[in-house]
Amino acid sequence: MTFLCDEGVERQIVEALREAGHDVTYIAESDPSISDVEVLRRAAELGAILVTSDKDFGELIYRQGRAHAGVLLLRLHGVAPHGKATVVAAAIEQHGAVLSGAFSVLEQDRLRVRRP
Repeated sequence: MTFLCDEGVERQIVEALREAGHDVTYIAESDPSISDVEVLRRAAELGAILVTSDKDFGELIYRQGRAHAGVLLLRLHGVAPHGKATVVAAAIEQHGAVLSGAFSVLEQDRLRVRRP
């Protein structure tokens, strides 16, 4: 699968996804400090699922109607970075097929998927 990770996503998550064989673009490596609008546009252009911890992307998608190829919003408060990487990698391995085109919220013990 193809992912674009927002710069607020921990490097351990990016590395875990790459180790699992996914194509991952990491904003912190390529274009730090670009706007959320630009991040979302790039993800859509690449056909990549955006991985983020930033709730502002919900605003861009639901209120402003911005195009996207899928968003995985991480709500993993209090989990150490390596633990987050494990949770994210496992969720993608188990549920990756339903993430494309959806707005999904991943918590430590559940994944909520909302289709447009």
